[in-house]
Amino acid sequence: MWRLAMMLALSSGAAVGEEGFSPMSGEQIRAALTDGRLVYEGGWQEFRASGRTLYHVGGDSWGYWAVRGDRYCSQWPPSDRWDCYDMAREGDVLRFFDDFGNVTDGRLE
Repeated sequence: MWRLAMMLALSSGAAVGEEGFSPMSGEQIRAALTDGRLVYEGGWQEFRASGRTLYHVGGDSWGYWAVRGDRYCSQWPPSDRWDCYDMAREGDVLRFFDDFGNVTDGRLE
């Protein structure tokens, strides 16, 4: 039910490579997120090395994350569907791009 795209404030925005953002490879995504925390407007998300992820905004929601190819993917029970995102980085800001043109930014903490 809870998915990254539904939980985070989405905004349409720049394409990968604009505004100084550089596309991320799968290995770069894994390195940036594993045992890390991103802060979003109004909440935060932790990415455990085990593949579990904890999203907090007014309460906790547990899901799963993985890197598939060069994309970040997440799954939020009770749904069994995985949603995947391209990613880019500028400094400590990570940008997620869904397949519909929506963009979400999180700051590494």
